[in-house]
Amino acid sequence: MTSTLLRGRTLSFLRWPEAIDDHTAWRYEEDGGLLIRDGKIVAAGAYAQVEKQAGEGVRKIDHRPHLLLPGFIDAHVHFPQMQVIASYGAELLDWLNTYTFPEETKFANAQHGRRIARLFLDEMVRHGTTTVAAYCSVHKASAEAFFAESHDRNMLNIAGKVMMDRNAPAGVLDTPQSGYDDTKALIAEWHGKGRQLYAITPRFAITSSPEQLEMSGALCREHPDLHMQTHLSENHAEIAFTQQLYPQARDYTDVYEQYGLLGKRSLFGHCIHLSEREADALSDSGSVAVFCPTSNLFLGSGLFDYQRFRRRDKPLRIAAATDVGGGTNYSMLRTMDEGYKVIALNGEKLNPLQSFWQLTRGNAEALSVAEKVGTLDECTDADITVLDARATPAMRLRMETVETLAEELFLLQTLGDDRAVREVYVAGRPAKSDLIGG
Repeated sequence: MTSTLLRGRTLSFLRWPEAIDDHTAWRYEEDGGLLIRDGKIVAAGAYAQVEKQAGEGVRKIDHRPHLLLPGFIDAHVHFPQMQVIASYGAELLDWLNTYTFPEETKFANAQHGRRIARLFLDEMVRHGTTTVAAYCSVHKASAEAFFAESHDRNMLNIAGKVMMDRNAPAGVLDTPQSGYDDTKALIAEWHGKGRQLYAITPRFAITSSPEQLEMSGALCREHPDLHMQTHLSENHAEIAFTQQLYPQARDYTDVYEQYGLLGKRSLFGHCIHLSEREADALSDSGSVAVFCPTSNLFLGSGLFDYQRFRRRDKPLRIAAATDVGGGTNYSMLRTMDEGYKVIALNGEKLNPLQSFWQLTRGNAEALSVAEKVGTLDECTDADITVLDARATPAMRLRMETVETLAEELFLLQTLGDDRAVREVYVAGRPAKSDLIGG
């Protein structure tokens, strides 16, 4: 197979950057090269050295002066909510009942599901995101549509059919048994097919009966290598309703604990209003708290205490995500911009190197896929995003005064969007330039 040699300013992370000048935390090449073969990065480093390894007949693509980073990773998205985004004036539970559940009933139609899955993954690529952890709708066909579209593109994505058997309209309900059976069938068909990974997906405690959460726990025991994703402590009314439904539980987190849903591959969306006991339980189990800043601001849910969660005696594993459609856009750049503001409102700061660690290696580690994606390491999958810090007139003007890599990254995070994403490679193949109007 023909090899491809990319040239540009390469940046990837080795670990969490403790400070803005913690240069040992990342690898940066002013004139870098990435040699790609069979969808993998086979050599990375200074361009002159990588070029020597390329051999004859290699296809060379020069992206200078742009930055080459690992493809962005989004740890919590609802792909059926594309036509819900930008819906006015409701907090979480009203928002679900007014907008989301009626929208998700449409996904009983397989053609609708395939159309939205296609448009959703187009939007991810357009914004530089190459891997997501996605909620489908309750309908088995919605997950089949998502996985089929993802597999056609050779993307590494994690997804699951939502399980919900109460407190929602009939058109978006399953039963404990049908949710279990559909999930088992989807796992058999899709998990490990190409780059596809399955996540067991009970929506949240309000829409799952004890019987369904018991079935979810059984699925986790039967498939310990799978992810589990749900929602936790997003909104005060949600927490109060959950405690009414599960009076025997010590708190919201304990509901999931009792059914065996905590663990190193368990992803809990939002996690804003955690008690110390709950945070300890998540930490002890290695569970992941997923920070969704645009959604938390838009729905008025609260402020995720990112830095405190990281440095507490029992720190939390943290991922970041757009959420969609509770969120306000599809961009991880915009997500980290809003995340910076949430953290600032808590009296802290997140430096731009930490932001870009989070949306690449940090999210890959949180999703337990860092051996495959999230870095530019040799032998990993060639999912790469090319960023242009001069993509708009306002960015070009600001770049005239930028002097450091950290300043450039902060500019990209603060002013950047899909226009700053010049190209995206998925398993070594250009993906953004293939889109209509990409």
